Amino acid sequence: MRSVHILLVFTEFLAISLLSVALLLSKDAYPSGYGDEPGSCVGSGDTIASPLRREVYEHDDGEIFDITHRFTPHTPVGDSTEGIGRFLKLSMSMKNGSDYNLSEMKIIVHAGTHVDAPGHMYDNYFDAGYDVDTLDLRVLNGPALLVDVPRDKNITAEVMESLNIPRGVKRVLFRTLNTDRRLMYKKEFDSSYVGFMKDGAQWLVDNTDIKLVGIDYLSVAAHDDVITSHLVFLESREIILVEGLKLDNVRPGIYTVHCLPLRLVGAEGSPIRCILTK
Repeated sequence: MRSVHILLVFTEFLAISLLSVALLLSKDAYPSGYGDEPGSCVGSGDTIASPLRREVYEHDDGEIFDITHRFTPHTPVGDSTEGIGRFLKLSMSMKNGSDYNLSEMKIIVHAGTHVDAPGHMYDNYFDAGYDVDTLDLRVLNGPALLVDVPRDKNITAEVMESLNIPRGVKRVLFRTLNTDRRLMYKKEFDSSYVGFMKDGAQWLVDNTDIKLVGIDYLSVAAHDDVITSHLVFLESREIILVEGLKLDNVRPGIYTVHCLPLRLVGAEGSPIRCILTK
């Protein structure tokens, strides 16, 4: 009996070992973190090829869409005509004799693709500690609906009603004229962007189960209602606002969204990395 047990254990070990070898030999088992085929990074001599930057990744039987805008000096931020400017600097550089490169970052937390916490618009929430570290990851990750908004107006109660978003849907990404106009690719802040009017925000709160509101410019709220719409959304502390999403070339439909802000204790906003899987 003991010999049979030993044989079964050995057989299982052998099967696992063979599977591990097969995976290691497969070029797709462990794709390069830099998106390059093995060996393609290094060119002749000391020349290194530029890394591949992707917007869509093939994954299992589906795709991963990166819906986060890259941070560059031209990344837009509210009320700036020049973008965020230089936000990275090398405090230690190998070119200057250091053993390694070490960067420092200084950035406005509501620039580019970012998330708002309740303390952004409510000072009592800010004092009570409702920062980005308290945001519910269960809301920021899960099934999401991407919808196209009528292109000729802000998101009013009438527009919200016309979208026919059913009860039970908790995460909605709103693609608007902002995407068509490529506003997030322009360094100058544009106050004519599309966003929620107060009545549209109130209609969403009163008539849907949405807890994550995503939009394709720096503010979910239209410029004329920028404060009042934010107040409607953030009052309950249950709705999370994700702003500045990159929704180019992604079809409307149902996806799984994953959004992860930095754990910035005391901050009312944070840069956020968001992806969609299909």
